[in-house]
Amino acid sequence: MQNTKKQNAIKGAFYGAIVGDALCLGSHYEYDAQKIYKSYGDKPIEKFMSPGEMMGGATHGIGWGERNYHPKKKAGGTTDYGDYNILILEYLASTANPKRDFDVSALLPHWVDRLENDWGSWICTMTRETYAQVKKNMNIRFLGGNSNAMAIRHIGAYGYYDDEEEIAKISRLVMFTHTNEEALSGAEFFARVTFRVINGEDVLTAINEVASISNNFIKNKVAQAIEKVKEAQDENLSLSKEKFKDDLAITSMARLWDIGRTEPIRVGKASPTEGTLPGAIYFILKYKDNDDSVNLALQANTMVGGDNASRAIAIGMVLGAKEGVLKIRKDWLEELEQYEYCESLLNKLPLLR
Repeated sequence: MQNTKKQNAIKGAFYGAIVGDALCLGSHYEYDAQKIYKSYGDKPIEKFMSPGEMMGGATHGIGWGERNYHPKKKAGGTTDYGDYNILILEYLASTANPKRDFDVSALLPHWVDRLENDWGSWICTMTRETYAQVKKNMNIRFLGGNSNAMAIRHIGAYGYYDDEEEIAKISRLVMFTHTNEEALSGAEFFARVTFRVINGEDVLTAINEVASISNNFIKNKVAQAIEKVKEAQDENLSLSKEKFKDDLAITSMARLWDIGRTEPIRVGKASPTEGTLPGAIYFILKYKDNDDSVNLALQANTMVGGDNASRAIAIGMVLGAKEGVLKIRKDWLEELEQYEYCESLLNKLPLLR
């Protein structure tokens, strides 16, 4: 019985993340929350959307101009964040018998093949840079670039390794395209939190305990998110009365990023870990005590926009681990384009056989 409960939590973490990512496909990199709300009929998203669907045919971010970031994707598909997690799952399933240590050098040929032949999503700058490095036969120890964008990719590893330190190490290894410590420590933070939740720890306890053993950057961002949740829920404070309180909350947790386009990007909603990490924690903590926490949190995150897909991975894995896969909306699972494919891969992993 205990084993079945843990397997439910592991699959909940994976599908919570993938479903959350797929919900964001239609509005990924759209920074105007009010536009998203109006486009989706003045209500939270209920179904998967193709890129830019209901918003003029192309995802449109303030200052970025109209652009379809995921040209070969359709409703039920995933962004590059989901794609990376499926890619890592493919690798883990292929090395599950016999079980072995995670090896980035063994992963790279599969990664290159997918990029060259089967990648319909946005290819981020760090992926492009690392691809060029690999093509030049750069030593694996020096791969990657200094992006501070958080990119969680290790979720399949919960079905493979049953050790927190191993999971933490792999969360960094799979981010071989990144060398920035903020991004790497952000992924490790959520890796450790999710591992503890899978193993029965309370969400807030796990967040506080992992923050206590993390660097000062993580400690400060976690504290910031916890205070922002309190502010948003305090009926005596103005934020709680705002219709778009989630949007205002997460945009307030990081600087403006003037990068030479028509308007500055609000980093609280953009890719850098300084905004993505507290933004994800905000949604996790705000919704964690609700009976439908994982689904409601993923909906709310989608509606804020920005790099909502990056936040969705973290939100979905933590609350999916808490609730288990059986609590994720059945219609979303069934309409997920690669659900059956992912099921076949997950069921090959040592802890899910």
